[in-house]
Amino acid sequence: MAEPLPDLIEEFVTDGMGDDPASILTALSGQDTVYIASLLESLPLERRLVVWEGIPRDRKLSVLVEMRSDPREILIDATPHNEWASIFADIDAEDLLELLDSLPTRLVDVAYEALDSQERKYFREATQFPDEQVGHWVSHELLVLPANAKVKEGLRLLRRDIPQHCDSIYLVNRSGQFTALVKIHRLFAAQEHSSLISMAEENVTMLVGTDESTAASLQVQRSGLSSLPVVDESNKLIGRLDIASASELMNEFYERQVMASAGMDEDEDLFSPVAKSARNRALWLGINLLTAFLASWFIGLFEATLQQVVALAVLMPVVASMGGIAGSQTLTLIVRGLALGQVTPANLRALMMKELKVGGLNGVIWALVIGIVAYFWFADALLGMVICLAILFNIVAAALAGVFVPFILDRLKIDPALSGSVILTTVTDIVGFVAFLGLGTLFLL
Repeated sequence: MAEPLPDLIEEFVTDGMGDDPASILTALSGQDTVYIASLLESLPLERRLVVWEGIPRDRKLSVLVEMRSDPREILIDATPHNEWASIFADIDAEDLLELLDSLPTRLVDVAYEALDSQERKYFREATQFPDEQVGHWVSHELLVLPANAKVKEGLRLLRRDIPQHCDSIYLVNRSGQFTALVKIHRLFAAQEHSSLISMAEENVTMLVGTDESTAASLQVQRSGLSSLPVVDESNKLIGRLDIASASELMNEFYERQVMASAGMDEDEDLFSPVAKSARNRALWLGINLLTAFLASWFIGLFEATLQQVVALAVLMPVVASMGGIAGSQTLTLIVRGLALGQVTPANLRALMMKELKVGGLNGVIWALVIGIVAYFWFADALLGMVICLAILFNIVAAALAGVFVPFILDRLKIDPALSGSVILTTVTDIVGFVAFLGLGTLFLL
């Protein structure tokens, strides 16, 4: 049983374990590559390099494949050039595709030379597609038979090694075009002389150019099959996308969404150099500063009001906070819907009306609560009414912004998860401050 990762991190960092190769081998013996990759990413750079040196060369490739790009690149740079021939000894096209963005050109050449002729062909075909398309990630481990094959030929095929997550035999014509899919379990109850095509399922395929997240979420995860055939525009069978690869692609997609919402790269190393981390995060801090100055400028328009009614300054953060939270809830829902292809121009109006009703209901409830609190706090009924109306207006406006901001960004081919929250916060701050201070000017002065 694997030792809990936090305990092993403490042993390597605090207790000094891992100063010699023998202790590293003992600690990592029996651990899978995902566990070792997570451990390396969790260690400060000095300790990480020491542990990396102690990992056997025949395991280094599989560990690198499981790591994020940034921490992986540090280990690649620290590895002597004369070790790569042995590290790449068993590399295949899928491994090289995973490492491609991290390897310098000289090492890509070394890895490519280590591939056999068939794997080189797979690699060349995959690199014709960008890494956000399913054609870049297809598996070529297939069970394939001619379209006129019989059950006995299918049973003979199953006596060989069955690829992981493979529950179907694919039938193709003489040109290699996909014809039909037959589930393996159906063969065992059929007569040997029966044709396989008579037991075929409804054809479900995906094109090589399909977006990876769409392919994974809408096709593989909902198909009821362990894998789906991938075909090109002429319906020629290229490979398959299995449920394990689909799940990995979806995990990476959602991790990108989460990190992008903070303006960060999902591959950033926990212990990346300070200068690099600061540079990566500086852009969105700068953008946020500009939006903050914009909100401050709107507040400055009501300087005279704030000087005369100090209570408005005390309550301003409440207005901004309520609008920001309400807007972010709607934004998160819409960004997820866009990612899954569930939000379209056809249902946008209905979605907007639903969110307006939710915003209106929550706005009325919480506006009354905050208005009553403000009344008893400052003993001023007009102040309570002002913040009550401002909260209601800002929550409704936040609901509208939460729907339209990500939708418009998506139409402009801008990732709404990356920039949507910054724009939404600016909108809710400005609307909230203008509504609150404007009403305050109107009723309290």
